[in-house]
Amino acid sequence: MLDLTYDAPKPKTLSGATGDWELVIGMEVHAQVATKAKLFSGASTRFGAEPNSNVAFVDAGMPGMLPVINEGCIRQAVKTGLGLKAEINLFSAFDRKNYFYPDLPQGYQISQLYHPIVGEGEVLVELGDGTARNVRIERIHLEQDAGKSIHDMDPHMSFVDLNRTGVALMEIVSRPDIRGPEEAAAYIAKLRQIMRYLGTCDGNMQSGNLRADVNVSVCRPGDYERYMETQDFGHLGTRCEIKNMNSMRFIQQAIDYEARRQIALLEDGKEVVQETRLFDPDKGETRSMRSKEEAHDYRYFPDPDLLPLEIEQDWVDEIAANLPELPDEKKARFIKDFGLSDYDASVLTAEHENAAYFEAVADGRDGKLAANWVINELFGRLKKEDHDITESPVSPAQLGGIVELITKGDISGKIAKELFEIVYTEGGDPAQIVEERGMKQVTDTGAIEASVDEVIAANPAQVEKAQANPKLAGWFVGQVMKATGGKANPKAVNEIVSKKLGL
Repeated sequence: MLDLTYDAPKPKTLSGATGDWELVIGMEVHAQVATKAKLFSGASTRFGAEPNSNVAFVDAGMPGMLPVINEGCIRQAVKTGLGLKAEINLFSAFDRKNYFYPDLPQGYQISQLYHPIVGEGEVLVELGDGTARNVRIERIHLEQDAGKSIHDMDPHMSFVDLNRTGVALMEIVSRPDIRGPEEAAAYIAKLRQIMRYLGTCDGNMQSGNLRADVNVSVCRPGDYERYMETQDFGHLGTRCEIKNMNSMRFIQQAIDYEARRQIALLEDGKEVVQETRLFDPDKGETRSMRSKEEAHDYRYFPDPDLLPLEIEQDWVDEIAANLPELPDEKKARFIKDFGLSDYDASVLTAEHENAAYFEAVADGRDGKLAANWVINELFGRLKKEDHDITESPVSPAQLGGIVELITKGDISGKIAKELFEIVYTEGGDPAQIVEERGMKQVTDTGAIEASVDEVIAANPAQVEKAQANPKLAGWFVGQVMKATGGKANPKAVNEIVSKKLGL
C-alpha cells in the first residue's frame, strides 16, 4: 500500500431549497495505449483506415483463435503507472467481462477486474485559484476496446466497424476525490499531459483516444468528511455514471446538469436511481441510458486462454530509469534554472513540444527574455493563425538569435518585433537580416546626443514644460526615437534626455 498524501478539497457547493449540497465525482478514464498493434493481436491501430480493414481473426471472434499479449502494451501501462507514482503489480491477470453488443464479436471483453497491472497512485492537479492538490488513483487496468456501431448511413440499417475492436485501453480509475466540474476538467487535462509526456497515449479526445466515464453524486456538507473517516460510500449519496465523455467542456456541463438534476429529485422527496446516463450536448442535459450494472452482472471469470502475467522487478526498474522528465519536475526546473514565474512555467510545460522548443531558445541565453518572446510573440501569433508549435515557421535557433541580438543591445524591442515579423513571414538568419537591412541599433552616444540637442533646440516651450513636470520628458525620447527610425538605444536616449533637461 502506498503512503499517499491527501489534501482536503474545496468542494463545489450548490444551494437548494432545503440547504446546501456538495458534489462528489469519481472518474474512469479510458486512454488508448500508444502502440502500433492491438492488445492481443498484430492488427494495426491506425486511425482513419477503411472500416473493418484493421481486424485480425482473434479480434473478429473467430473460433479457435487465441489471444497473444502484446508486450508493448504492458510496457506502456507500467510506464503510465510509474508516471502517476503508482504501485506496479508484478502479478496481474486477465478476466472475461461478459455482455452482448453488436460491435463486440467475442461476446465478452478481456479486462482485469481482480488483479490489475497497476495499483494505487496519485496525480497532482493544479486548480484555477492557484492551489494544487492530489487526486488519488485507485487502479489502472488494461482491457480491450469494442468496435463502433454506425447508425447514420442508412435509415433502415446499422453497420459495425471492428477496426477499434481489441485496441488496448488503460482504464484509470480515480477515488471519489474530485469536488467540482472545473476540477474534473483539470484532472483530465493533467492525466493527458502526463501521458503525452510519457508517450503512452496521444490524448486525442476527438478521435476517442481519451474519454471518460464520470460518476456524479451529491451529499450534504460534512458527509464527505464522514466518508473520509469511515470509507463508507453510503455517506456520498447515490451515484450516476455519465458514459463516454470526450470533451472537457462537455464534462463540465454534464456534471453541473447532473448534480442539479439529482438535487431537484432529492429535494422533491424522490430517490436518485443508480444508472448509466448519456450527455446530450445539443440540449445540455443528461438522459437515462440503462440501469447501472455491478460486477456480478457481467459474470466475470478468469480468461482461460491467458495465463497470469508475471513481470520482473528489474524490468520495471529499467522502465523507471528511462522515464522522461515529467511536467511537474520540468516546471519546477524552469522556475529554478530560468527564474520564470509559476504562470510562465506552466504555459511552457503544458505540452512537451512547447517545453522542448523553449529550452532550445533559452539554451545559453536570458531565460526570462526567451520565455517572454516564446509565450507572447510566438505563441500569440500561432494561436491567432490556429497553429501549434510543430507548425511554427520560426525555428528555435531563429528566435534564439533574436533574443541574442536584444541581449547584446544590437536591436531594440521595437526593432526586434519588426525583425520577428520578417523572420516569421520570410525566414532567414536574424543577424544577417539586421546587417543587410541596416536595422542595427544606434549605440553611439555622440550621435544620440546630437539628435537630442536638435529636438531640444527646436522645442523650447516643451523644454519648459518638461522641466516643470519631469513626466513629460518621455515626449523628447519619442521624438528622438522617431528621428532615428527607432534605431537609437532607448536606455541611452532616456539618460541623455534627462541629463540635457537637468532632470
